[in-house]
Amino acid sequence: MQIASFHAQRRAIGWWLLICAAMVFIMVVLGGATRLTESGLSMVDWKPLHILPPLSDSEWAEEFAAYQQFPEFQKKNTWMSVDNFKEIYWLEYIHRLWGRTIGFVFFAPFMLFWLRGWIDKPLAWKCVGLFALGGAQGVLGWYMVASGLVDNPDVSQYRLAAHLLTAFVCYRLIIWVALDQFRLARGDDMNSPRANLGPWPLAVTFFALLVVTSGAFVAGLDAGRGYNTFPLMDGQLIPEGLFSESPWWLNWFENHMTVQFNHRILAMTLATLIALMWLKSRARYCPTPGLPPTP
Repeated sequence: MQIASFHAQRRAIGWWLLICAAMVFIMVVLGGATRLTESGLSMVDWKPLHILPPLSDSEWAEEFAAYQQFPEFQKKNTWMSVDNFKEIYWLEYIHRLWGRTIGFVFFAPFMLFWLRGWIDKPLAWKCVGLFALGGAQGVLGWYMVASGLVDNPDVSQYRLAAHLLTAFVCYRLIIWVALDQFRLARGDDMNSPRANLGPWPLAVTFFALLVVTSGAFVAGLDAGRGYNTFPLMDGQLIPEGLFSESPWWLNWFENHMTVQFNHRILAMTLATLIALMWLKSRARYCPTPGLPPTP
């Protein structure tokens, strides 16, 4: 009975963590929608404990008046009325509220499991680290927004990249810890060797993060609007002007053409690596009948 209870506890913790990971995934999607609709600078204050949106006409007028003091309204959206402002405000509000909801869905069950004695010390430290990373993600989000509230009504592509990359790292780590709980629930030996595909999983993970980061630079610079044909860019396979900025290394982060070109190359490299890893895994774990597995 005690063993069965332990396995049920591990499964419960695993499902809780997978739910949190799914919520982080939705958070990334909401962040992308916020970026595409240019809603991210509609809320000009960061109040982590503030939950309710404006509920009356006077509160909406106050929120809109605050927005009017900043560059996005003064340089881009002077045509806006309160009703127009509400359209962009609501998406950013939902984005921020969802982040707070993730924090609650993570923290409340963690405390419940911990008080019941289901979480041992190593797992507790992992969960504390994940919670701290989630909090840092929120701080990074405001740090990113703040960069668009000064002179230029656009967030820094560097801060956007840090914000997005942190979200993906958080998502991956939550899934990692969750899958370990399901292994424990099955009674697997955590010290036994796992599926060995050599450097392939690490290479795929590394390039996936590079693609995400380069995509953030494309989004931060609005570089995707300049060259919308594939595989050619500006009518060329390797377009002229890739390194027109000076110093040369600045092209990787601030040259619209180079940033988009890098994103394309990295994405195609990632797709190739995934295909090769799939072939490697089939050769190793699904060998041709009658032949031994590839060592």
